[in-house]
Order: sequence, then C-alpha cells, then structure tokens
Amino acid sequence: MPKKQNSFSSSQSALQDLAREIIDYARKQGATASETDISEGFGRSVNVRRGKLETIEYNRDKGVGVTVYLGQQRGHASSSDFSLPALHAAVDAALSIARFTAPDEAAGLPDEERLWRGKSRDIKQLDLHHPWDLDTDAATEIAQRCESAAFAVGPQICNSDGASVYVQESQFVSANSLGFCAGFATSRHSISVGVIAGEDSEMQCGDWYSSFRDPRDLADPERIGDYAARRALSRLGSRKVPTCEVPVIFEAPQACGLISHLVQAVSGGSLYRKASFLLDAKGQQIFSPIVHIDELPHIPKAMGSTPFDDEGIATQGRELVTGGVLQGYFLGSYSARKMGLQSTGNAGGCHNLIVRPGSKSLVELAREIGTGLLVTELLGQGINYVTGDYSRGAAGYWIENGVIGHPVHEITIAGNLREMFRDVVALGNDTIVRGGKQCPSLVIGKMTIAGE
Repeated sequence: MPKKQNSFSSSQSALQDLAREIIDYARKQGATASETDISEGFGRSVNVRRGKLETIEYNRDKGVGVTVYLGQQRGHASSSDFSLPALHAAVDAALSIARFTAPDEAAGLPDEERLWRGKSRDIKQLDLHHPWDLDTDAATEIAQRCESAAFAVGPQICNSDGASVYVQESQFVSANSLGFCAGFATSRHSISVGVIAGEDSEMQCGDWYSSFRDPRDLADPERIGDYAARRALSRLGSRKVPTCEVPVIFEAPQACGLISHLVQAVSGGSLYRKASFLLDAKGQQIFSPIVHIDELPHIPKAMGSTPFDDEGIATQGRELVTGGVLQGYFLGSYSARKMGLQSTGNAGGCHNLIVRPGSKSLVELAREIGTGLLVTELLGQGINYVTGDYSRGAAGYWIENGVIGHPVHEITIAGNLREMFRDVVALGNDTIVRGGKQCPSLVIGKMTIAGE
C-alpha cells in the first residue's frame, strides 16, 4: 500500500525561485512581458461501500504555465517538469507561439498599480491551509461510521452508493515581469455519503456532504449519514403534480446554483461577447429590493478567500447587489479592457459571494406561500444565458395549505432568470456554504410547473 503523503515536494521559496527564473529567462529571450503560475498538490480519497473498503485513490500533481508577450502578441505553454531545461523549453515554446499570433489590443499584464503588495502575514491571517494527518485506516473508519449511521436510520435504507473521505492540499506561486511574486498553500477536505431507500418497487436516493478547509470544522460523520438517509426516506412515495403556476422555494443548496447563474451572466467573458441576458445591467434593478449580495474575499478559512486574484490583483470586499441593484461585474484585466473598464480583481472567478439571509425558517416560508413547490433537486442544464430562459427537471415536495407535504418527481420547472431574480419574494435563515458561495433558501413568486 502506498505510504501516506504528508508534505509538498517543494517549499514556497523554492517555487518562487523557479518563478523568478522563468520570468528572467523570458526577458533574456526577448519577451516584452511575461507571467507564470506554478502549482503542486496531493491528496487521498477513500471510498467505502456497504462497510467494506472499495477504493483508495492517491494523487500528486504539479504543473507550470508560462505566458509571454511580444508587444501585444501572446503565447502560452505548460509543463509538468520543474527542471530548468524543461522550464526554459516551455518559455521557448510560448515565445514561438507568440510570434505567430495576431496582436490583441486587450492582451497584456494587469495594471501594475493594482497588484497585491502585501506581506506573508496577511496571507497567514486568512488561515487557508490545514493539513489533515489522516492515514488510510483512519479515513476508512470515518467513512464506515458515516455509512453505518445511514443504515441505522431504518430497514428501508437498502443500499449505498458509498461513503467517501477526501483529503487534499495544494500550493501555488504566481509571478510576472512587473515584480509580482507570491503564493500560498490551501487545503480542502470532505466527508460524503449517498444511500438508497426502497419500498415495494420504488427506490429513491439521498446524499449529503460536508466540506471545509479545516477538518475540525467538518460535520460529524454520523450526522452526515443520518441526514442523507432521512433525505432518501422522505423521497419515498413521490408522485407528479398537475401543470400549474405557483410559488417555488429553492432549498439553500439549489439557491446557490441560482447565484452561480448570476455570476456567469455578469462575468466579463459573457459580457464582452454579448452572450448574457444581463448586458449593461450595472446600476439596474436585477433582483427584488430584499436581495443583498456581498463579495467578501478575506474571510478566514473560507473556500473563496484569497488576497489576490489569478493575475495578482489585490482583492477587495464589496456589495455586489444592494437592494436588488447590481453594483458591478466580475472582470479580469482582459475582459475589462475589452469593455473599456477596470479589472474588479476577479480573474479566476468570484470570492465568497454571500446572500444576506432573511429571518424565516423553511417551515415558515412554506406557511407563507400556502400552495407551491419546494425544490430540493435539479436535473439537466436547460439554461440559455443569452435570453435568460430557464427550464430544468426537478424534484422536491408539494406544499399545500402552508405545509410541506408529499414528495414530487418527474416535473419540469420553467421561467426566465431575469424575471425570477426580480420575483424573489422571501429569503430563509438557513444559509448553507457551497464552495465560494453562501446562500439561504429563497422563494420565487411564480414559476411554471410542468407535470401531469
């Protein structure tokens, strides 16, 4: 059995030395500007099914990407070899590509005055790296406890998709010819389980997981297994509902998906290509007035926290949506130049988007809408980002007389994202964290349900 992996093969200072070597060599070879990203990571995944160890997976990856500029001609190359000959060869390859590339007026390094110039202590305060010294036997035992707790809920839990424990650490360094050179280590660990409930000829699935940077923040394995099993059991007896138009509650995990659609629609790539239903939406009312969304990139331990974006531009907290009004976009330097704007420090994506919660529980939201649908599962990718049209398979629970009732399946919910955002009529108090997004359940005033 492979030995436990518990350290990086290179130190941060060693990676920074390699990055500086790449930048220096590119300059000597004629590049007018250059940038590089060097990363490595390692991890382990243990999967248990029906109490028995099923798979053990180890990974150890590393890579370097090099981008060079000849004026506004750009070339890029990559390598998984950290030896100096290989790094020099990557630079030479990138330069060769740049010579045959058409000039692009938006190409180039980020604005120098926007680059992060902080200290290592600023990164340490974000507290993003928490190694989990967990050997295979210990990981297996945690996964078994998680799955056993699910089976203990009742005899109707008849099968399992498996329980998994995942441990991952990674580090990187970014550098460019403007003098920026920085990086840091991160971690991400998780416990997950999926089980199957059966009754007569019907079978329903339920799953749940917990994922954090610090293993001490993970939910107890038994709680994860118990909750996954109860979700599966609650799906038994699912049936269709008649086609109708009713309010729809998106359970918090599914509401996070709606926020992901917002990010896609107001990101630079979609905007400058005019492939978004929210073109020129800055300063406009895109949500109902009760919606406030913050981007907070400096929360300790949070999955989306970072002192600088993928280009090295310093990140800053901001109100993305205030009273339903969009205050800004997600832009890197390239997309910002294409639009005649400045980077928002979002090269690589968003950083901890937080939808401010409401005051009502899920039960209270159901009581408030009277008759409608609680969506707990979405299927398919029926989203048109140009028009905003939204149509997806769904499952959940029917709400009648303000009470969450029987489970529902084999339905489609449809609407338009622009109209759905404006029709958010209530927010729950049950915020959940899903990666770099935090969102409570939310209520859309009216959507079309296609059923029987």
